[in-house]
Amino acid sequence: MPAANLTRLEAEERSSNVRVDRYEIALDLTRGAERFGSETHVWFEARTGSSTFIEATTTSVHEIRLNGVGLDPAVVSDGTRIRLDGLAAENELVVVSDAFYTNSGEGLHRFVDPVDDSVYLYTEFAVAEANRVFAVFDQPDLKASFQFTITAPSEWQVLSNAPTPLPVDGLEDGTAVWEFDAGPVISSYIAAIIAGPYAVWRSAAETRSGRVVPLGVFTRASLAAHAEPDVLFDTVRAGIEFYETSYGVDFPYDKYDQIFVPEYNWGAMENVGAVTFNEAYLFRSKVSDARKEQRTIVILHELSHMWFGNLVTMKWWNDLWLNESFATWTSTDATAQATPFTDAWATFASIEKTDAARQDQLPSTHPIVAEIRDLEDVEVNFDGITYDKGASVIKQLVAWVGSEAFYSGVGAYLRTHREGNATLRDLLDELETASGRTLGEWSALWLETAGVNTLRPHIETDDAGAIIRFDIEQTASEDHPTLRPHRLAVGFYDLDGDAVVRTARFELDVAGSSTTVADAIGRARPDLVLLNDDDLTYAKIRLDEASLAFALDNLDRIHDPVARILVWGSVWDAVRDAEMPASDFVRLVVGNIGHESQSTTRNTALGQLETALDRYVDPDARHSLAVHAADSVWALVQLAETGSDAQFQFLRAFIRIAETPGHHEILSGLLDGRTSVDGIEIDTDLRWELVIALAAAGVARDADIDAVLALDSTAKGGQLAATARAARPDAAVKRDAWTAVATDESLSNDLVRALSAGWRRARPASLLEESTEPYFAMLESVWAARSFTMAELIVDGLFPTPLVSHNVARAAREWLDREGQAPALRRIIAEHLSELERALAARAADALRSGDTQ
Repeated sequence: MPAANLTRLEAEERSSNVRVDRYEIALDLTRGAERFGSETHVWFEARTGSSTFIEATTTSVHEIRLNGVGLDPAVVSDGTRIRLDGLAAENELVVVSDAFYTNSGEGLHRFVDPVDDSVYLYTEFAVAEANRVFAVFDQPDLKASFQFTITAPSEWQVLSNAPTPLPVDGLEDGTAVWEFDAGPVISSYIAAIIAGPYAVWRSAAETRSGRVVPLGVFTRASLAAHAEPDVLFDTVRAGIEFYETSYGVDFPYDKYDQIFVPEYNWGAMENVGAVTFNEAYLFRSKVSDARKEQRTIVILHELSHMWFGNLVTMKWWNDLWLNESFATWTSTDATAQATPFTDAWATFASIEKTDAARQDQLPSTHPIVAEIRDLEDVEVNFDGITYDKGASVIKQLVAWVGSEAFYSGVGAYLRTHREGNATLRDLLDELETASGRTLGEWSALWLETAGVNTLRPHIETDDAGAIIRFDIEQTASEDHPTLRPHRLAVGFYDLDGDAVVRTARFELDVAGSSTTVADAIGRARPDLVLLNDDDLTYAKIRLDEASLAFALDNLDRIHDPVARILVWGSVWDAVRDAEMPASDFVRLVVGNIGHESQSTTRNTALGQLETALDRYVDPDARHSLAVHAADSVWALVQLAETGSDAQFQFLRAFIRIAETPGHHEILSGLLDGRTSVDGIEIDTDLRWELVIALAAAGVARDADIDAVLALDSTAKGGQLAATARAARPDAAVKRDAWTAVATDESLSNDLVRALSAGWRRARPASLLEESTEPYFAMLESVWAARSFTMAELIVDGLFPTPLVSHNVARAAREWLDREGQAPALRRIIAEHLSELERALAARAADALRSGDTQ
């Protein structure tokens, strides 16, 4: 059921009229598998005689009492809002209701572990889902304290934002009551309740002032063996020390728990003192170093929110980007400086910058400071602009004002607005004071306009090879023509023996359509000229012709990981823009990936290799190129250092791109033990990757999937089995999977994801052609009937992405040409169409090059 939408105008009107003091909330979690009891007492001030509303998405309302007077639920409640008229200066509201558990990861999610039938509950209240659990003024600037009383089975762990009290037990039915103290003053979206028989580990951290902060780690009992609590505690302790030192503000809360929860929609959520994490960050099998680094960054991202986002919170969701961009940037900085993953900025260039540029070239791109008219706008703006472009621009802001001034300004901002709400202007004021630079124009150009600029070098030399002209040309797209000021560096690199090393670096301000690099004039032209050296600014870069030729031949000799990533990224960008044939990119990866030493860069390039083969390469040339790529990657598996991270990544890539019956025979041998690779153990997750790939190839049968499931009879195993079954190249199988995702409301969010993932594993892609017409026919009904999260999962998961087809593009355009669809739904379809058109253009460019070379 969709929750109530809230507009910005409604929120502004309500916050001008209402100030909330505190909530006392009692939840009874012992009423069966479908619903729970909820009782809310809220004390708030209002303008005498005024009216307002409070959100309460309920199944039934038993009692509403305002200032001691009973209100008729049938008159004042519509199931999502309760109208409150004739308010006093000081008010007390009581709402007693029943509400449903969800299977969508929104509100109060209920999960039954198939391993032991244990029940696990957790809340997810962002963006505005707390009203699915209790009556609440559900907007970020109406902060209050939340005091929870929870009735639940006595053997459970029960957690909230405040430290967990000892339960009052002894009740005859085996239940107990946990009565928490009032928690800190926070926004409703970061309140939390977690309950169930979670396994628990405890430790502590010490703040710079000597205060001891209790730490906890919680997992399902069946996943306890994979918890790695020492790693998690050490990361949090390092993060607290780094952030306290950087901000000059102590850790602001009384405890810090990390809870890994099932069927989670997000990577993690920064609930005050009770951070919830996706269980994918519990590694039950071997993972790459890139994945371990990503977990560290996520842990530090959520920890940083305790200061920036929780202690000081945005006033309205138009500053959501500030929360998320800052946390993305500062968690990368913390990872690089305070953990073993010192190459974190290389990872940032590889992942965040790439994602930002991709999102920024979609028709849905928007200014970083987006117009947020209502909650639906918020939901779709959890995107690459809000997180990744914003973080990239903050990195440019740090280069603009200086790191010391930046952190000084952030600390002043946190101290000034502690426990309150603030805006972007409040932060810019502090940064201007700390740095002495005026940021109004910078903010307007970077934060209030959309689109990504492209920077190209124009270099001329004399007969002796000395540079006589060096200009940086800046361009922008026709739709978003803003040219921005960039603080960046230009690097000169030369081949010295077997290494490409930097021989000079020039840092300068670039503005307008052309900027001269004066310091380079008169110098000998190097082998490689690299714009945006050290990755200071946010822009697409191109290499000049000579530098590109040199880089393609010597990529593996560039020792600096950020410099290598800039080259990788520039080439991939050119492929996506149909400026370079995708076949050339495939050959670049095959020829160089064996020498790449940075785990995330290697992982990213291998993923791009798969995308290029599936979407960008000329279909007529694809098979021979895919065979060559798979043969080469399998050779790298055998040549790599035994047991190394590279060997592991190469094997996973080979499993994904295996093309021929001979390749599939290797996969079958790895699965049943006839084939082995020194240093590789076929563990639980690799076993699933093998059987899913074999199922997609038509090799694995139901019995093969059942055999793997028998070894992993867990919730995750069930989901992966569903993926494997839906991956089989059979039209009836695809039809059944599509229908289940589109229509079966009993499916949980994770099962929808699993079935969709298998359905999209379609070779040949023509297996999905029959879904095109029913897909566009069902969009609006699904969007109207399902919650936002479930509707988005269905609409996104069932778009026939593997079909790089003019027919699909035509159907999407015809649907978009109609009127009346929800803006968020239109956005999803427009984004898919844009990526489809990009793939069609890339294929055409690759086919043209293939024709030229024949």
